[in-house]
Amino acid sequence: MDNPLRYQMTEYDCGPTSMLNAVSYLFRREEIPPEIIRSVTSYCLDCFGPDGTCGKCGTSCMAMMFLSSWLSGFGQAGHLPVSSQYLSGQEVNFSQNGRLLDTLCRRGAAVVRVDLEGWHYVLLTDVRGDMVYFFDPYYRPSPFDDPALQMDEAHPASYNRIVPVRYFEGTGVYALPPPEEREAVLLFNENTKLTEEKTVEYMI
Repeated sequence: MDNPLRYQMTEYDCGPTSMLNAVSYLFRREEIPPEIIRSVTSYCLDCFGPDGTCGKCGTSCMAMMFLSSWLSGFGQAGHLPVSSQYLSGQEVNFSQNGRLLDTLCRRGAAVVRVDLEGWHYVLLTDVRGDMVYFFDPYYRPSPFDDPALQMDEAHPASYNRIVPVRYFEGTGVYALPPPEEREAVLLFNENTKLTEEKTVEYMI
């Protein structure tokens, strides 16, 4: 059974919510071991707020890097056919030969940090032409003023936003950080990952 993707419960848990959404997107519910839920929630929300409260500044890049490594080890140990890779800096871009675009074209998923009135994690699930399909875990009850920022409620198991690629390389809503501050976690279900030949067919 496919799981509908989840919205975050607080102002701070976009990181763990997006990572769990990535697993839900790539695997069916009966395939997912509960240990993944325990580990994601344990490793994330490690940043302290101004008042010293744990979690009130979200999830750090270091925690996302560690979680990506843990998921890779979990897959290599044979618990789930999952693989994960952490990208940072200028490697995180939408260039035709880049790993981010390659991941989406091979039926993988990517958790990236973007600007949404502050740094925020979302789950990228597809790219078609110059449009990126992704799930934003921050619930929004009304449309954006900008009609190019499309909201979609008809695909709860895969995406709720459709946004032009140029927005990610811009400076407004959903923009990636400056190149030196970018990060992404790339994830695959190794049983559904497309080969290079199938990727070409998919893109056509």
